[in-house]
Amino acid sequence: MSSGIIYVSKVTKIVAAMAMCGALASCGGRDVIDVSEAGVGLLVNRTACPAVATPVYTNEVTLFNPRSSREASAIDAVAVISNIRSQCGDAGANIQSTATFEVSARRTNASGSRQIVLPYYATVLRGGSQIVSKEIGRVGLNFADGEYRATTTAQATAQISRAAASIPPEIEERLTRRRRAGEADAALDPMADPEVRTAVDNATFELLIGFQLEPDQLEYNATR
Repeated sequence: MSSGIIYVSKVTKIVAAMAMCGALASCGGRDVIDVSEAGVGLLVNRTACPAVATPVYTNEVTLFNPRSSREASAIDAVAVISNIRSQCGDAGANIQSTATFEVSARRTNASGSRQIVLPYYATVLRGGSQIVSKEIGRVGLNFADGEYRATTTAQATAQISRAAASIPPEIEERLTRRRRAGEADAALDPMADPEVRTAVDNATFELLIGFQLEPDQLEYNATR
């Protein structure tokens, strides 16, 4: 099965919610958290569609002139990725997720028309660490004469095998089994079991989008 309802005891509902947010990079979208007072605890609707996010330090790029300078006076332009939205088709043997995003830039010299072309990456990550695929795209920003700002949109697509994004039936049964107050394992979080955690991680995918930075550009973002 590609999705299911996971029941977790009330005792662990706060920890589980925080862990889910961390794994998916954001809470919301098609993942629904519903806390019940009838002894169910945390209810999560899991989707096979990948979470879409921008990794830290790669959603912005600063261009310098001259290239080797890191002085504020040498900043040529700054570009930012924002407003990422995704559409996912999870019917069929493959799951396809298409993300659109906005790229905005500001230059320091508005004289003359100019185009800046920036490379960006779209990486599919499995289990938080395994790179499944990576594609490089390019987006062009066109500044009119006298304009300091330019904005455009770009898109990235990921395709994932439904089989790979599915939790094994025996693991899903352990996750979705309804637990009642007073039962021996009512206060136990099934995700604390390494076997369950590994199976869920292996079926969890992310589509990560960011600027393809040079090492010195990444270092600048991380240390400024």
